[in-house]
Amino acid sequence: MRFAGDSGDGMQLTGGRFGAESARQGNDIVTLPDFPAEIRAPQGSIGGVSSFQVHFADRDIVTPGEDLDVLVAMNPAALKVHLPSLRRGGVLITDSSEYTKRNLNHAGYAVSPLDDGSLEASYQLVRLDLNSVTGDAVAPFGLGRKAVSRARNMFALGLASWLYSRDMTPTREWLQQKFAAQPEVRDANLAALEGGWNYGENTETFAVRYEVASIFQAPGRYRQISGSQATALGLLAASVASGLQLFLGAYPITPASDLLHELSKRKAFGVQTFQAEDEIAAVGAALGASFGGALGVTTTSGPGLALKQEMINLAVMTELPLVIIDVQRAGPSTGMPTKTEQADLLQAMWGRNGESPVPVIAPSSPADCFSAAFEACRIALTHRTPVIMLSDAYLANGSEPWLVPDAGSLPTIDPGFATEANTEQGTFAPYHRDPLTLDRPWAIPGTPGLEHRIGGLEKSNGLGTISYDGDNHDTMVKLRAEHIARIAVPEATWDDPSGVAKLAVLGWGSTWGAITAAVRRVRELGVPIAQIHVRNLNPLPANLGQLLHRADRVIVPEVNLGQFAMIVRAKYLVDARSWSRMRGLPLGVSELTEYLLSQVEEVQHV
Repeated sequence: MRFAGDSGDGMQLTGGRFGAESARQGNDIVTLPDFPAEIRAPQGSIGGVSSFQVHFADRDIVTPGEDLDVLVAMNPAALKVHLPSLRRGGVLITDSSEYTKRNLNHAGYAVSPLDDGSLEASYQLVRLDLNSVTGDAVAPFGLGRKAVSRARNMFALGLASWLYSRDMTPTREWLQQKFAAQPEVRDANLAALEGGWNYGENTETFAVRYEVASIFQAPGRYRQISGSQATALGLLAASVASGLQLFLGAYPITPASDLLHELSKRKAFGVQTFQAEDEIAAVGAALGASFGGALGVTTTSGPGLALKQEMINLAVMTELPLVIIDVQRAGPSTGMPTKTEQADLLQAMWGRNGESPVPVIAPSSPADCFSAAFEACRIALTHRTPVIMLSDAYLANGSEPWLVPDAGSLPTIDPGFATEANTEQGTFAPYHRDPLTLDRPWAIPGTPGLEHRIGGLEKSNGLGTISYDGDNHDTMVKLRAEHIARIAVPEATWDDPSGVAKLAVLGWGSTWGAITAAVRRVRELGVPIAQIHVRNLNPLPANLGQLLHRADRVIVPEVNLGQFAMIVRAKYLVDARSWSRMRGLPLGVSELTEYLLSQVEEVQHV
């Protein structure tokens, strides 16, 4: 189901509440918010359409879905943009009061589609005057026309909730809490919500009403969580597990700003959030916090990551822990700020001057952002290195059910601060390395007897004093690279129930959902196919090359022009073929399925 309307129609709120109702009812859900980049596009315009899609089911689902069963279009522009996604025979609910001449012109309609018979021929059309019916529902509160219009989304939500037999208790509770200080607004929205339900119950507008059963889930406590919320909680959990104060240095940027909002609420846990004047100041403050013995974190998106690179380079040279969360968006330049993409991989890997390796981690789903953020902090603190986590707008804004982990089951993170001299001479050498991991000691400034020099100039091996010697530089460059290469990461998994697959699909990050769904469809047709998904992009799993060489052909679907495919081809010399789509949306499952089937046929005929 997709709710679509003007950016002022409350579609994000409406879809979010419907998703919460579905999660509370025990359905598996995946959501896809989509909103315009403009702060306030012209009312009724194509560019100002905002939408929220909810995929809910009584089975395991991994994507927000493609063809819509229900479209709620609040105006002609929303209809124009999203009608192509509604399957033939699907339910179309639209507000007939919005089909004015002005709005039709904005949407590019010469004639109202409500009057030419085209919609009735293909869809289950439900046209209702939302302004009128909402006004009737909230009449006791004496609201003005503008206030009534603002309550239309609650009427639409009530109607959609009736259609799919949703329990509206979560939304009622949310409204009561949200507007506790504004009782008239609270009661009017509750009345509109109930009005939508009653309209569905009493008017016999719909021929069918649906029920979607709960999915069986492992015992435990669940909550609906977005990628931004999961990332924030993962960082907070790592702060508690390490005993270090969490410091976030951030500059607001779409779509990463929600992380600043989320963590700013956690002052009770000792979290410090600092909104800097720019991206460079933000990462500099975070690195300074790490130097002082805190868990330094900075958040950004692609343009901000570019600005942060030299300070990340300083963290590489000084070998200090720093966590960088990059919530990727469509580029280049300002690009499409509210749309998703995976095009920062090469920037994360090699976007700094000199040989400057850093670990790179990419979560695969909104809920996976929790464990990915926790792992990024663990690696950074344990191995004294900056770590980049590559999330994206789809993961950050989307949501799904999350089994809340037992806090006591999370591993502790030992920052292992140096407390004493580490040389035979009784002095402290800041670059005296662990022979197994090559990690250097981390001494908090002010620790008696452990005073040391640190900075961006090249270090002499072991001592950390400034060195311009060519042979020493060659040694240090290779040491820093080997230090990252020795970080232990989980092995990759070859998922092939048939045991005979010759075609493998390799993915990373948020493509996991679309790839998994496409692979399932291919297997349902009896076609053998293998799947590998990688979370750790640097260093890569030690067994990845061995797994890839088991396949005759490797397909790498990405929301970029083949960045990971290029890395894989160069590193492992395998026939890795890129399949890319960059539309500001997650990959399309049907399109990917067709491509994989064509590749299977080619491989079988070789």
